[in-house]
Amino acid sequence: MTESERLTRLEERYAHLQKHVAAQDKAMLELTDEVARLRKELAVVRAHQQPSGGSSETADDERPPHY
Repeated sequence: MTESERLTRLEERYAHLQKHVAAQDKAMLELTDEVARLRKELAVVRAHQQPSGGSSETADDERPPHY
């Protein structure tokens, strides 16, 4: 393998790695956005599950209707 061929192969591999890193960066940004969105949704769900009013009983402490 000549020096020119070796350099060409290295440049090709480098270009491939650059493309791969760019794709990974894009995927990481998308995942970061999705995690942020899911955290907001989780906060909303948790807020809706908080007991409202003055009742301190949770769903586990409530008596079934037949008592």
